[in-house]
Amino acid sequence: MNWQDYIVSDKGVLLGKPTIKGTRLSVDHLISLLAQGWTEEQILENYPRLTKDSIQAIFAYVYECMQDGLFITTLKKSS
Repeated sequence: MNWQDYIVSDKGVLLGKPTIKGTRLSVDHLISLLAQGWTEEQILENYPRLTKDSIQAIFAYVYECMQDGLFITTLKKSS
């Protein structure tokens, strides 16, 4: 999966936030929907311009960011 085929950043769209190509849907918005419990099917029904591949690209993008150290973990240690 080449996430660059699906995710772009344009300073003229949402202040440069990563978005799904051809939309104004930001990666962080879609991740927040998933975090709230939305299913892939619900997202695809509500945002018909998205595809299963564009959602999969979000996971590939986040994974690569984690591998590059762009996300810093701030987890609390368990007791």
